[in-house]
Amino acid sequence: MSIESILNYKTVAVVGISDDPTRPSNFVARFLKEHGYKIIPVNPKLKEWEGEKCYPDLGSIPEKVDIVDIFRRSEAIPPVVDEAIVIKAKVVWMQEGIINEEAAEKAQKAGIEVVMDKCMKIECVKFKSK
Repeated sequence: MSIESILNYKTVAVVGISDDPTRPSNFVARFLKEHGYKIIPVNPKLKEWEGEKCYPDLGSIPEKVDIVDIFRRSEAIPPVVDEAIVIKAKVVWMQEGIINEEAAEKAQKAGIEVVMDKCMKIECVKFKSK
């Protein structure tokens, strides 16, 4: 599946979201929200983000998630992928600078599309401007 096709999914769980507006997870999620995506914030340290209820983990989200957009260090990716498999997410997206080949392979074997080392905001701008 192409990145352009993946960007047609609209429900995005942002794992590792921050309430600090200078952090990439914050401004990327805000951009996506402003461009029609439903953002589900995931961070056990936050109660809410931008007025949205924040969940401690993927398993706590009561609705279907299309894309799991991950803002965590590469070594923290495997348990997030395990959760993404359990909730039957369609895509695991590891942001720019985040690569974990083992976790990617595990997700793919479970039928989940994987994007690594790419910023969802940058990709969105690239494809929406075509």
